[in-house]
Amino acid sequence: MTKRTLDEWLDYQLRVHPREIDLGLDRVRAVWQRMGAPNAPRSVIVGGTNGKGSTVAFLKAMLEAAGYRVGAYTSPHLLAYNERVRVDGADASDADLCAAFERIEHARGETELTYFEFGTLAALDLFARAGVDVALLEVGLGGRLDATNIVDADAAIVTTVDLDHQSWLGPDRDSIGAEKGGIARAGRPLIVGELDPPEALLATVHRVGARVQRNGVDYHVQDADDGWIWQHEDGTRLTLPNPALDASAQRTNAAAAIATLHALDGVLPCTEQELAQGVRAARVRGRLQRLAEAPELIVDVAHNLQAAGVLAQWLDEHPVDGPVHAVFGALDDKDVGNVYATLGNRIAHWHLASLTAETSRGLSAQACAFALPDTAEHDLYDDVGSALHAARRAAPARIVAFGSFFLVAAVLRRMNGDPPHMP
Repeated sequence: MTKRTLDEWLDYQLRVHPREIDLGLDRVRAVWQRMGAPNAPRSVIVGGTNGKGSTVAFLKAMLEAAGYRVGAYTSPHLLAYNERVRVDGADASDADLCAAFERIEHARGETELTYFEFGTLAALDLFARAGVDVALLEVGLGGRLDATNIVDADAAIVTTVDLDHQSWLGPDRDSIGAEKGGIARAGRPLIVGELDPPEALLATVHRVGARVQRNGVDYHVQDADDGWIWQHEDGTRLTLPNPALDASAQRTNAAAAIATLHALDGVLPCTEQELAQGVRAARVRGRLQRLAEAPELIVDVAHNLQAAGVLAQWLDEHPVDGPVHAVFGALDDKDVGNVYATLGNRIAHWHLASLTAETSRGLSAQACAFALPDTAEHDLYDDVGSALHAARRAAPARIVAFGSFFLVAAVLRRMNGDPPHMP
């Protein structure tokens, strides 16, 4: 029988389950156990509305600076599926992913798995086979019923809680927070990264019996000359450099990563120098990433209301001499009207791109325009490339290309000549 290519495997996974999302742990746990429950000796799970990928990047860089072998599982990808599974800083190869998928297919029998569940099992399988010291697992959706939660992680992080994916997680911050708190484990550290978490999150993790560590309560962040200070209530005080990752929220993400390793000091010890090195070294593509000058082109995966607020704050802190143009596209479950309202008059002209060719969930440019204020200057484009081309011709100072991961991926491909998007 001819072996499937990676593209063929991914297409198969999109077809083999009748639903793209099917939250629940019973099916994926059963297949995982048939595979021998592969896992790394240590693991950290990272959930939250925004900041998950950046927090994983900080953890990864800090642990690698300390000499640990690290596996990182993140989603979604931007340019190639292989980005989702990284071992020792390198993307998983097509061959390794295909071999893992074959093992999963053999183990699953008649059990249905989603695309994300296949990917989660593949990551756990490859981390175990590579013999990494620690696995970093980014939650895909929610937490309590997400496939990554089959692992009883040594520590968990909830970065932020805000409105997103309400049809799956609930209508308000409390219900969403309770779902995200489901990654907590009794007697193990649970780091809460934001200063004002919903009460239901705190109630959930305390009820579980997790060792809760809260930003602003158990540890604190403060400014310092040419950097910042991380301080714990136990007296630990660290002087750290500013992250290379831009936006003020990145200090919060780095602080949560440090709080996690501080709580695991007897398991995954890191020195102050190693933590500082990790803060400087962490990088994530598509997060306020500068791609060009004259005009400046910034890409950012700000795809929900909270992330739009972070982008708005960054624009206020980094003004330019001239109007800012936006290239924007979104998926059909996003509150684009409130995203526009959050950015407000910071954007002089909107270049709205249809994402219908990128994904069945993509909004058309016309649908995006429907929620714009009547006074907002805008143009509509059938695809991201056309919107970007027009913006680069029209914008005198700065372009911010933001919204869906699909939009950012399309901009990166056009600017960098990277490989085509994979399913």
